[in-house]
Amino acid sequence: MQNIESHTNSSSGDRGYDYIIAGAGCAGLSLLMRLLQQPSLRYKKILVIDQSDKTQNDRTWCFWEKEKGLFEDIVHHRWQHLDFQSNYFSSHLNIAPYQYKIIRGIDLYELVISFAKQFQNVEFKFEKIIQLKTENAIVETETNVYHAKYVFNSILFNAIKPSKNTYLLLQHFKGWLIETENNCFDPAVATFMDFTVDQFHGTTFMYVLPVAANKALIEYTLFTENILSSEKYDDALRNYILEKLNIPNYTIVHQEFGVIPMSNHKFASHDGRVIHIGTAGGQTKASSGFTFQFIQKQCKQIIASLITSGKPYVDETITRKKFNLYDSVLLNVLVNKKMSGADIFARIFQNNSPQTVLRFLDNETNFMEDLQIMRSVPTKIFLRSALQELFK
Repeated sequence: MQNIESHTNSSSGDRGYDYIIAGAGCAGLSLLMRLLQQPSLRYKKILVIDQSDKTQNDRTWCFWEKEKGLFEDIVHHRWQHLDFQSNYFSSHLNIAPYQYKIIRGIDLYELVISFAKQFQNVEFKFEKIIQLKTENAIVETETNVYHAKYVFNSILFNAIKPSKNTYLLLQHFKGWLIETENNCFDPAVATFMDFTVDQFHGTTFMYVLPVAANKALIEYTLFTENILSSEKYDDALRNYILEKLNIPNYTIVHQEFGVIPMSNHKFASHDGRVIHIGTAGGQTKASSGFTFQFIQKQCKQIIASLITSGKPYVDETITRKKFNLYDSVLLNVLVNKKMSGADIFARIFQNNSPQTVLRFLDNETNFMEDLQIMRSVPTKIFLRSALQELFK
């Protein structure tokens, strides 16, 4: 654990703030929402800067949780039953007491921005950020310079580069929200991962997320080193819908595309008075790409620390280091093609309860549960990779 020293705002003028949030995506807006819900923090002078006005439905977030969360009111759909499919093992999973949930980007943007407009102390600027000056908590955009006590940054300014000790895979995906003429889906069951698709490019699977009997988000997802041409995503989606789902006629209502870095790169938790959040702060799980719930946990920690000490909290716990090692081991196996991702996930789901797997993916399992997960995969492959990661 480490606390960053508090500073007073040494500058004066209209562009001085208590907090600047750089980037109005999931991390930035989640932190803003939590700030504004706290009586001791809600009247701080806050600036949110993003080059986009956040009026487009540009992404969705999927996650699981047991209880109602901060954004429960905008959950677009939820499932308690999931299908896992592979050529090695397939199963229908009841994940109770968890629910698998989906939130649309536009709903989160509108909820938080609308709530923030009730506070005169909150400003939004739509400008492109050029750089951050970490020691003085200064944000430079193409047109202005702003300063604050702390900057919370969710922007990755520099591309992650693979090296001898750093692995990098890209989780890239294209999704079609389709509407069918007939009722083709069971809205109570989602396909969490379907690995029965071609694994030619590397770890590849489909999500099928029905939000109505005649509407579902079909998402083609890969963990590989390079993205594909647009046509290859479209071909894969088209073939899967026709051949696997047996749906010849449908309308594409919405499309989305995204790329998420999966890396054991050591992200800085802070630089001076700039606190990194979201993917920029290492909150994307390196072995799976899941981010949403890790963002919420980080934001809770920051808020709790600001309330008690006025200083942001930086998580450097032993537990986090343990799961970082697990993630590095899996990346070692995937990048070096020692075992396919499809077989790894199939063995894990075959030999563990879905609840244990979800806790493991959430970095919440205990050591005995970790051992059970480890026994699910070939010891020779994973032990050797673990030793390589430990003694780099």
